[in-house]
Amino acid sequence: LASEIEQQILDREFKPGELIGTIDSLRERSGFARSTVAEAIRLLADRGLAEIRPGRGGGLFATAAGPMVKIRHTLLAVTDAPTAVAEAVAVREALEVLIDVDAAKHRTATDVADIKKLLAKLKSAAAKGTTTFLLANWDLHERIALISPNQTASALYLSMTRFVREHAVVATHDASPESATEWLHIRIETHEELVNAIIAGDTRRVKIAVDKHAGLLDVE
Repeated sequence: LASEIEQQILDREFKPGELIGTIDSLRERSGFARSTVAEAIRLLADRGLAEIRPGRGGGLFATAAGPMVKIRHTLLAVTDAPTAVAEAVAVREALEVLIDVDAAKHRTATDVADIKKLLAKLKSAAAKGTTTFLLANWDLHERIALISPNQTASALYLSMTRFVREHAVVATHDASPESATEWLHIRIETHEELVNAIIAGDTRRVKIAVDKHAGLLDVE
């Protein structure tokens, strides 16, 4: 429900300040339980896409989604500093191969167990929408970055990722030929191959996976 309303806001079906609905009207419209609708409302408010106004005449109202940063097929709504966000993504992408090759060379059994869990989390996040998927994606990449013994590269990579996270409100894919399902499926496959290559310690395979990641995975 949150993802559906999120998309409607991004598509400007609800303009800033416009009523999206009340808990009761959203429950009747969606068929979801009251508790589910309340959770969807909380998610939208947390993402900065909507605000809750209490009292008579209250309900869930759309807010401005913020500036949009477009990188390949992904639209990332940010609170501010869209240029700085795009630059941070570019710096992170430039460090990706170094970070991932280091991970393949230096991963431990604990590292392997952790990234396997985060990959599973990434797969399950796909059913919850683009923003949830992107957050799980960042969690995975941050954990991989912690494996590298190159403290300068790792610290810079992590700081760039966290800068983007702090400024991001919501993510979605733009009007590309891919369906939302296909968009997520391709990205899951690419991350799975990257993780498997790191676990195998195969640096050549890692480089190929990183090249594919850079070509397909937009702001990730």
